[in-house]
Amino acid sequence: MAARLEVVPAAAGKRLGGAVLDWLPAFAVLAVSFTIGFAGVTRTLSGGFIIYDTSTVVLLGGIGSALALVYALVLMAIEGRTGNTLGNQIMGIRSADKDGYAPGTGPVFLRGVITGAGIILGILAAIVLVALKAFDIALWIVAPLFLLGSAWAVIVVVSNTWDKNGNLRGWHDAAAKTLVFDIKAGRNPVTTGGIQGPYSFAPLDLPPVQQVPSPVAGAAPAAPQVINAQQLNLQGNQASEAPAPGVAALDPNKWQAPATPQPWSAPAAGQASPLAQLPAQAQLPAQAQLPAQAQPAQVNQPAAPALQAPASQPYFAVAHPDDDHERTQLKGGAQLPAPLAVLRIRLDDGRDFELDRTVLIGRNPAAHSGEQVAQILAIQDPGRSISKTHLHLLSDRDGIWVTDRNSTNGSAVTTPDGVRTPLQAGQPAYVSPGSTVHFGDRTFHLGQA
Repeated sequence: MAARLEVVPAAAGKRLGGAVLDWLPAFAVLAVSFTIGFAGVTRTLSGGFIIYDTSTVVLLGGIGSALALVYALVLMAIEGRTGNTLGNQIMGIRSADKDGYAPGTGPVFLRGVITGAGIILGILAAIVLVALKAFDIALWIVAPLFLLGSAWAVIVVVSNTWDKNGNLRGWHDAAAKTLVFDIKAGRNPVTTGGIQGPYSFAPLDLPPVQQVPSPVAGAAPAAPQVINAQQLNLQGNQASEAPAPGVAALDPNKWQAPATPQPWSAPAAGQASPLAQLPAQAQLPAQAQLPAQAQPAQVNQPAAPALQAPASQPYFAVAHPDDDHERTQLKGGAQLPAPLAVLRIRLDDGRDFELDRTVLIGRNPAAHSGEQVAQILAIQDPGRSISKTHLHLLSDRDGIWVTDRNSTNGSAVTTPDGVRTPLQAGQPAYVSPGSTVHFGDRTFHLGQA
């Protein structure tokens, strides 16, 4: 199964075998019909003139040409929609467009015209000779033309042998922008998502998702409460009065503990200590109200010693309610943000890259003056179908923005549902994972981990 994950170009021998099996019926019909037709031509003398009876060659040649034409059109329609023919089925090959999908009737017709150019020339020559009634030399002209046309067709079919780009394309393939694959040695791209294929056929070696620690688990413990409701022993009735002298009004939202204890001097002789003379109405500021279960207990006599605080703390230091993270509830069931996905592209030659924020793609990409680019991908292209700086990519959270940099051969995007849209030069287009980007004769597939 592992050997069938990749696509394999068809060898010249299999291409030739499939072509011979496909065109042999039509060639045989033409050869037989015209041979019998020319053999049936008769001539008679009338008034010193030679009169040729061409009804046989016209009838048989017309029938043979019509049958061959219908056969060729049906064959092209089937191959255009499926990439398969009788010869392809027997030889185990499939024709496809440059992205690995069904080639279409137009490209298949162009391939057929280039391959059968010699045969077509022989048919036209036969029609001209019949019109001129040059039957004496007809066989001497038509027969060699058919032989030369057959030799030309063979050369064209196996011309991928001289293709320097991995023997991928013959002359007719280069003109029609088609490819031929060996489905016995590799995957059939027409039925498995093109050259790139879904990730189940062409998996990427993607890194695992990184775990993110919970911010709640790492929260700092709440500051200890210096004086609680039992220790205050204050008597009050919730009346709003100013704090007693020597006691600062605290705002727990703004207060910070000082680095050193606040100095204070002993009271003068005969003067009562401010700690022992707290007013009966003294209470905490409104901003620092304690929860209901921690309201100050009312007592008859205040106990001054209970107000003693550690030397490193101010007189009144009450912990903020938000300091206790165990009491905090996530509003609306909010969840932690998911980690960002990793965007990668897989080129049609099998290489894959993790994308940075900004990327330039081309034969020899170069940024504009003052342009900041994080990543440059130089793509080898012996056919020079892609421009020096062809594409600009800008990574987003869930996809990329692709801009064609006024390339010569243009760019396009094929979405996962098979819709292909050409890119307008200089206008960014958003591309989501699962799509294929075409630039010149090359492509890449956008994936996400």
